Amino acid sequence: MNQKSLLNLKNQYLEYLEIEKNRSAKTLENYNRYLTVFLNFLSERLHKKLEQLIPKDITLENVRQFRLYLNRTEGTEGNLKKVTQNYYIIALRGFLKYLSKMNVESLPAEQVELARVTRNEIGLISFEDLERLLNAPDENSLKGLRDRAILEMLFATGLRVSELCQLNRESVNLERGEFSVKGKGGKIRLVFLSDSAKAILKKYLEKRTDTEEPLFITFKKSKNNEVLGRITPRSVERLINFYARKSGIVKRVTPHTLRHLFATDLLQNGADLRSVQMLLGHSNISTTQVYTHITDKELKEIYQTFHARRRKKP
Repeated sequence: MNQKSLLNLKNQYLEYLEIEKNRSAKTLENYNRYLTVFLNFLSERLHKKLEQLIPKDITLENVRQFRLYLNRTEGTEGNLKKVTQNYYIIALRGFLKYLSKMNVESLPAEQVELARVTRNEIGLISFEDLERLLNAPDENSLKGLRDRAILEMLFATGLRVSELCQLNRESVNLERGEFSVKGKGGKIRLVFLSDSAKAILKKYLEKRTDTEEPLFITFKKSKNNEVLGRITPRSVERLINFYARKSGIVKRVTPHTLRHLFATDLLQNGADLRSVQMLLGHSNISTTQVYTHITDKELKEIYQTFHARRRKKP
């Protein structure tokens, strides 16, 4: 077939993501930005106009040079973090897979690997810090119970903060310890609750006297707990930041930090990548791989816990 321009193929890929894959507008915006940066880099490197770029221009060496370019690019806080660089590579790999699907000859996606990301770069806190964070709210008040329930829910389920805020009381089945949530692209997935999350949710709901529909509500700044309505993602971010500082945690902690910890905990305890992908609600397993920042030391510990113990010393 005739070589189409990468610019046209990129636009076709974005349409494919929108129509066939039902990706959200935000995902399309991000993928467009990441791929545009790559094509602009390629155009400058090869001294070609954007319209002249063809699939065969995507070579392993050009991708390697692009990664060097990303690594040396300054972000808002110094050089781009590895985890941010990986988002560009995930978009590129998705594009290469699409080209292969359309029988367009180019670089195989599997030849492009994600950068290794360390625990610190992901912005994780230790599990000791997590325990202090979860125990920080005062459970003697309704607000404290709500805050503890929010923290437990985020870690127990790996929910995105937007998904958490959209939950209604009737959404969650405490007896079964599971419920369905609508994630990105309108996709429904099953979410499970830990025993501790179920217990604190039960206490929180029993203490509520209002009839509001949202699972998590926000209050007026007064002693009578007057309900204002559904809690917002920004409010959740603020309360997590407050309890992190109260717990003496130096690192910045966000709702996404707890999502990362959820994935890390599963992987460190032997869960397979595909299962974690489903629990997180990722459409692309490459996105899940960003969370797999398990070090060699952690892998060794997993091996000793889950495999080596089967063969004891004679």
